[in-house]
Amino acid sequence: MNSAKLRLGVNIDHVATIRNARGGDHPDPVRAAEDAARAGADGITAHLREDRRHITDGDIDRLAAALTIPLNLEMAATDEMLGIALRHTPHAACIVPEKREERTTEGGLDAAGGHNHLAPFVRELKNANIRVSLFIEPDPAQVEAAIHLGAPVVEFHTGRYAHLEGEARAEELRRIADAAALAVKNGIEPHAGHGLTFDNVGPVAAIPQIAELNIGHFLVGEAIFTGLEASVKRMRELMDLAR
Repeated sequence: MNSAKLRLGVNIDHVATIRNARGGDHPDPVRAAEDAARAGADGITAHLREDRRHITDGDIDRLAAALTIPLNLEMAATDEMLGIALRHTPHAACIVPEKREERTTEGGLDAAGGHNHLAPFVRELKNANIRVSLFIEPDPAQVEAAIHLGAPVVEFHTGRYAHLEGEARAEELRRIADAAALAVKNGIEPHAGHGLTFDNVGPVAAIPQIAELNIGHFLVGEAIFTGLEASVKRMRELMDLAR
């Protein structure tokens, strides 16, 4: 087992989804972030979408002011989101694909096909001392694109792994492991996330090159039954056990 501690980033978007279902201030994603930090989260992730369907600008303001652990801002590569990131200078910014009609992020960013569009965003964020991450598929071509773009971090989309079974899942896990090894070989820190649960996190957490997992929807859903601190603590335990 790898002795290096695997970091856990907790995504609190869907606390805001529940709040927005009927308006008002409850439940408060900032309170959720603080609870997650107490339970062992190493960072907080929030996706400020173009349509503001869950996290709002005010949430980002309050998270930036309240957090004592790093804030990772998930964002589309748009001028509006770049301006918000530069104004708040979060610890990290993860560039993700975003389609208005999708329920959630459906796949990785096409860093290879979108090089010319992405390059100025990566450059501006790096110049502001924001750790830039690209949310990509575990594919060698996408890792190579991240290398050419100069991104210090990639986050591998684990949604396909999460939905497969048997040998197909094992093959996808190998793809993730190979992509993580390629990233590290080229000086890029690999992260992973999307669709991870108590039942499937272990094999991904055991990949020695992966430095951080970002998990949200499952933890917020599980919190309905056990409380957020309990769900985060259990995920933290499973990740540590895998290492």
